[in-house]
Amino acid sequence: MRVVLSCLLMLLFVPDWMGEPRLPLMGKRAVVRAAPIALDAAHPARSRVGALVWLGGVRLTSPDRAFGGFSALHVARGHRVTLLSDGGNIVQFTLGPDWRPRAIAFGDLPAGPGTGWAKVDRDSESMGVDPRDGSVVAGFENSNMLWRYTPDLRRALGAAAPRAMAGWPGNEGAESFTFLPRAGWGGGAIAIGEQAPWPGGTGRAAFRFTGDPVREPNRGYRFSYIPPARSDPSDMTVLPDGRLIVLNRRFTLPFTFTNTLVVIDRGAIRPGAVVRGREIATLAPPLVHENFEGIAATREGGRTILWLVSDDNQSVLQRSLLLKFRLDAPGAPKRARP
Repeated sequence: MRVVLSCLLMLLFVPDWMGEPRLPLMGKRAVVRAAPIALDAAHPARSRVGALVWLGGVRLTSPDRAFGGFSALHVARGHRVTLLSDGGNIVQFTLGPDWRPRAIAFGDLPAGPGTGWAKVDRDSESMGVDPRDGSVVAGFENSNMLWRYTPDLRRALGAAAPRAMAGWPGNEGAESFTFLPRAGWGGGAIAIGEQAPWPGGTGRAAFRFTGDPVREPNRGYRFSYIPPARSDPSDMTVLPDGRLIVLNRRFTLPFTFTNTLVVIDRGAIRPGAVVRGREIATLAPPLVHENFEGIAATREGGRTILWLVSDDNQSVLQRSLLLKFRLDAPGAPKRARP
């Protein structure tokens, strides 16, 4: 009886858990609202920035407290959008011509580095869909790991900690990651760190996986990526013509983001290469701008479409934005600056 009374007294007078609160998980009530935005709020008719043609954009909101923080993006046929947050949260919906999200689904990555209690355990910063089987590989900061999931993101299939990424600073990991097509590239994948160069190098550390990045994580070679001035790479994808496109981000006070898109030709990626690419568009004031961290490329009617999503850091000062552009045909780029 004394033991029971002691336990009751502890429950009454010992304060609640004072450690780090659990990482918020997505709720069962999947609600996403979309409000239209303009490329240039002061000039709503404006429809071009650099080599990009504006097709529309929305601000995404939800009553779910875990909503936001989107760092990776995939858009499948039929405009099925998958957003992955930097806390392992998953938001999926189909976007119709009216820009209203339908068939909304919420979820969380079922496994990953650590226990999943804290954000450091599920800091997923990038995502790539394997063209061979549709499986999804997510890149995690802090652990510098790659985890593979089933196409529906409900089950983990494997994980790897590439030796080349072991020395990357803990908060970088595969900030940018994409699979490469077999045609032109021979398959494999590429990962780029956010801020640090290779030892004694310049730019940003990058690794070209010449095999499967999870099953053969140490097969490949190093190269370096030089982002635009004072910018950091935040994501990348492969264009339908085989070129790489890298999304870069720059933050300046008082609170302004600048986002620059850079195109890289296949032939530039070689062992030990230092790669710069070509700037094709910049989003900066007075144009819409945010902390864009996810990019995806699709095809519509024979045209290349680019999608961008922003990480609002779940801050009242920022927004979760989803933008859609058409990319001009290669060989006829427009001016990069707004």
